Amino acid sequence: MNRRLLLVSNSTLHGSGYLDHCQQHISNFFGKDVKKVLFVPYALHDRDTYTRTARDKFKTLGYEVESIHEAKDPVDAVRRAEGIFIGGGNTFRLLKSLYDNKVVAEIRKRVLEDGVPYMGSSAGTNVATISISTTNDMPIVYPPSFSAIGLVPFNINPHYLDPDPSSRHMGVTAVLMQFCVQGLREGSMLLVEGNKATLLGTTKARLFTRGKPSVEYDPGSDLSFLLTDLN
Repeated sequence: MNRRLLLVSNSTLHGSGYLDHCQQHISNFFGKDVKKVLFVPYALHDRDTYTRTARDKFKTLGYEVESIHEAKDPVDAVRRAEGIFIGGGNTFRLLKSLYDNKVVAEIRKRVLEDGVPYMGSSAGTNVATISISTTNDMPIVYPPSFSAIGLVPFNINPHYLDPDPSSRHMGVTAVLMQFCVQGLREGSMLLVEGNKATLLGTTKARLFTRGKPSVEYDPGSDLSFLLTDLN
């Protein structure tokens, strides 16, 4: 399998600017072969401003950005893409727009069959998985399905927060235990190259598997076993 994925928990880390905390990983990921990245700003309402933010950042890294919302034909834009970046925002809005513009299957094909590198951040990471069932976002709109692009065979919970031991509220953790979920804390990201997966960043991640205790993993851990069906 040719897939290459950089799945980032968050776009902005406290105390730094947009994508600053992962910019070296972005440069390593897209490399020198990619000149232009297709940006998908569907997760936010103001797509023009969002695109300017992404365009300005990627320009400093040496990449041109084309936004899918500016294209006359979104499907054709995906077919021509050298690299794809789906940004964060509201996961429900994002997935609905992906379905509305008929690009879910096309993105899956370009990434899994053609080897086009895919970067996601926050909601963009969420939609790279099996489904958006583990999102923390409010359902401000409803997509036709919660099934996502399916680039990896598990779910991810971006912006994962540890439960407060002084609180009786365990809602998020209880939900995550129903799935095979990689809980990505802010500052962490998952690099997938073919059938190899590596945890990158500065924070640990927690794996929730149904019927098993959760497990902590340090940055640099080999998580390739996640790419097989754990059920």
